[in-house]
Amino acid sequence: MTRRYLPCLRRLAFLTLLALLPAGLAWSQQGGSVPVTTDPVQVGPVPVEILANGIVASESVITIRTRVDGQIERVHVTEGQMVRRGQPLFTLDSRQAQALLAQQEAQLASNRAQESRTQADAKRYQSLRGESFASQQRFEQAQADALAAAANARATEALIQQTRLGIEYATIVAEIDGRLGAIPLRAGNFVRQAENTAITTLTQMDPILVQFAIPERWLPEVRAAMGRQPPRVAVRPEGDTDAPAEGALVFVDSAVDTTTGTILLKARFDNGDFRLWPGQYVQVKIAPRIEPNAITVAGPAVQTGQAGRFVFVLAPDNTARRREVTLVRVAGDRAVVTGELQPGEKVIVDGAQRVTEGTRAVERSTSPQRVSSVQ
Repeated sequence: MTRRYLPCLRRLAFLTLLALLPAGLAWSQQGGSVPVTTDPVQVGPVPVEILANGIVASESVITIRTRVDGQIERVHVTEGQMVRRGQPLFTLDSRQAQALLAQQEAQLASNRAQESRTQADAKRYQSLRGESFASQQRFEQAQADALAAAANARATEALIQQTRLGIEYATIVAEIDGRLGAIPLRAGNFVRQAENTAITTLTQMDPILVQFAIPERWLPEVRAAMGRQPPRVAVRPEGDTDAPAEGALVFVDSAVDTTTGTILLKARFDNGDFRLWPGQYVQVKIAPRIEPNAITVAGPAVQTGQAGRFVFVLAPDNTARRREVTLVRVAGDRAVVTGELQPGEKVIVDGAQRVTEGTRAVERSTSPQRVSSVQ
């Protein structure tokens, strides 16, 4: 059986040797050096970024209710429509109020005629009293009648104003710019003020708020930033690949939540394109300050050993040198570190796992695509 399979084994060994021959030639051409890619150490301003998850919230949500009783005569809008402040939404039947207004206006005309007559009587009795043709009592009665007629006219004017206000309330208009919600009632439904039934809701969409919570250890940074200038906040909805929407921090809660050890913040954003939607989850990034002279390296270059974090630097003699570092934070695809690194030094990124202290290495001509996480 062994002799039967011996030619196959020899052929497999020959093919394996042929496959390894190019790698061996390349290794010999590089003088035994490990191929690596590098990235220079950078020193410069880097934002101090705080990451959090947030929820989009409208700055104002208004529940539309009627302020007078009446039957819905006309619906001017549709569900989900964007409306402007002052735009008519619903019209209620106001014919009864219009009839009452006409009656009150006629009563006002009568009151004013009565007021004019009593004022003329008061003036006439005043002159007659001066000539001793009228008694003091008759003069005082004329004055009282004039005052009463004037009061009746003012009372009717107040009733007219109230009726006109009711007619104005029969046309329900938008109080703010925003988007309408569901409209459960249609033309023909009767609504009463006492029932307090919601006709629809109106949600402000632009500008809009994002509320999020950060650990309380960041509170001094945020408060200091608010004292200088409200820090910028960037948000991106889940699954959105466009550039983050940018706004400004406008609110820091007055107390830390003792159950979670976090503090609530709010940021305001222009939302003319309606990219942010109330209730939507978003990724939040806030930068309260900029660190002026931060040392940064490519994120994948940072490795973890038994003694802590470290990187390999490609020395001028093409050997790998280990440098201990402390990872401060991650800023995008770069890691902010502290340690004995000099600007411009070449940190090994790809291939760092295949080298040790003193290993000879050579840079590749092209760099592979990097990943943005720190291991």
